[in-house]
Amino acid sequence: MKPLSDHDGRRLPVKLDTTSNGEFAPVPLSRANLAANRRAQECATVNARRRGMRRRQFMVSACGVASTLLAFNEVNAAFGKTGGTFALDAEAALDPQLAAAALDGREFIFDVQGHFVGEHGLGRVGLGGVDAFVKDVFLDSDTDMMVLSFIPSRRNPELLSIAEADGARRLVEELQGSRRLLLHGRVNPNQPGDVEDMDELAERWGVVAWKTYTQWGPQGVGYFLHEPPGIRLIEKARALGVKNICVHKGIPFGPRSYEHSLCGDIGIVAQRFPDVNFLVYHSGFIPREREGPYDPDRGEGVDGLIAAVLQTGAVAHGNVYAELGSTWRYVMRDPDQAAHTVGKLLKHLGEDNVLWGTDSIWYGSPQDQIQAFRSFQISEQFQARYGYPALTPAIRAKIFGLNATRPYAIAAGEIVERIRNDALFERRLIYRSAPDPHFLTYGPKTRREFLQLRRLHGGDPR
Repeated sequence: MKPLSDHDGRRLPVKLDTTSNGEFAPVPLSRANLAANRRAQECATVNARRRGMRRRQFMVSACGVASTLLAFNEVNAAFGKTGGTFALDAEAALDPQLAAAALDGREFIFDVQGHFVGEHGLGRVGLGGVDAFVKDVFLDSDTDMMVLSFIPSRRNPELLSIAEADGARRLVEELQGSRRLLLHGRVNPNQPGDVEDMDELAERWGVVAWKTYTQWGPQGVGYFLHEPPGIRLIEKARALGVKNICVHKGIPFGPRSYEHSLCGDIGIVAQRFPDVNFLVYHSGFIPREREGPYDPDRGEGVDGLIAAVLQTGAVAHGNVYAELGSTWRYVMRDPDQAAHTVGKLLKHLGEDNVLWGTDSIWYGSPQDQIQAFRSFQISEQFQARYGYPALTPAIRAKIFGLNATRPYAIAAGEIVERIRNDALFERRLIYRSAPDPHFLTYGPKTRREFLQLRRLHGGDPR
């Protein structure tokens, strides 16, 4: 389905809505969120008129984004949210230079969790196609590179086959966007045949990492990484020389195998296998559970990941990475949760071990997530009280892409030079002279849509 452009300007450029990635039921917006969206709409009408622009034209501009984020700030302050703010000059809603100074950037952006779903799954219900994927990711956002990931599935039919994923990669390469799109290999080691197939995934398809869900199993029962199925996966990855394991933690699929969605096993295997990188997707985050200051006794959510790494001493190896896909998209609704989530990951795991991921294109173009993160600042109050660092340009650049160059063995300078001289980059520059973003999201927005999505692949995310 080709997205319709937002010609009447009704959609906000920062998509504060209930969309989920299909792994959890959509969570209703809070009173503050609803008020923020209303205020942003009001400000857009007034500021577009003051700029002498049509609403659509205004929304597409940097001033439109600034106007939206400033409206969010206003409402968040009224609701007593003191943890953070989108740090923009008050005049940025009307001054293009001030807006660009806060929202534009030249960071290397490497999204380590992107999604595209093939003919057996969600493409039927609105995830677009390869053309829409390329537009959302590489034209309408500042994303330079992405790793195409997988969702859990039985072996037949898969919602996205490795061949379909490779087809998306080849299309990007045909646009002379070489090495912009990398591939995971899906491995569920508690499913017969998956570990045996790792040879082909590595040798034929050139995967750069393995994607696994410890809470998934063909009979609905998951596993822990330090148990035999997990050890088989890790040892096979080491033997093949592809030593990046991307493991979904948090975002439980329900009460069944809930314990396997927690992070307690991460520290054990990271300590035992210091030569393997463990990229923890979602950082253990659990929707509907609030993230506050680090609590070592909580055992769940982001705190569970931090505790697992600190208590085993695995933090010393630097081989555990906290990834922000869906997590940042969710907590950017609430500046207090956003400050605690990002702040405690930086404080306890370190500024070198937090990775940028967006879980797009579930959430449409990731540009609004990028611009929100570029401008977000942890408040001085929270910095002083909890020991969180300020989000400096250097820290943001690390999170946006530089940190991921280590596990993926990418020379940042070399790859930036190549991708910013390729045909896809030139195409982006031409497109940006007359951009046409749609500001749509693709994932389920209601419980009904979520359940419909589950029925599409057998009743649940398994």
